[in-house]
Amino acid sequence: MTTLDILFGAVGLITAASAILAVTTNQLVHAALWLVVTLGTLAGCYLVLGAELVALVQLLVYVGAVIVLVLFALMLTRAPVGRSPESTSSPVQRVAGAVIGAGTTILFAAVLLPALGGAIQTRTADTKGIATQLFGSWVWPFELLSVLLLVALIAALAVSRMPKKLPEPTVSSTMAEGESA
Repeated sequence: MTTLDILFGAVGLITAASAILAVTTNQLVHAALWLVVTLGTLAGCYLVLGAELVALVQLLVYVGAVIVLVLFALMLTRAPVGRSPESTSSPVQRVAGAVIGAGTTILFAAVLLPALGGAIQTRTADTKGIATQLFGSWVWPFELLSVLLLVALIAALAVSRMPKKLPEPTVSSTMAEGESA
């Protein structure tokens, strides 16, 4: 077992633990922050595997943009910072989510481990070829993603600016106003 294997196992363990905490926490802001840790350590996994470009894209796109958007949306929509009954899932839902996540992990492991055959080959990255594909044929999906993020940001701003509903007058207060007139 090499140092890279140990480092990958440690970073992978932190990634899995923070992902579990992101899903099972009762507080929305804490869930978003645990998601930051999860996505950041996933970029660390990519670095250990030698995929520096993928790690950089992971940090820029997911940690740098998506998480900032999520936190911005939470702040603009006045989401509760602490625990709230409206946004808390039941224990049954959390257990079901954990079971489904574990099942998916087992399924991926059952499919990918035999496919790799225990041997992972390291290859040097063709940076020019990746750049040509990324900014050639894949430029439109990235542009559509940026438009989607912009629309979500504008929608969050619009939701935060909506006036609060005033309580409707009750029958007794309406009758009292009519009697005095």
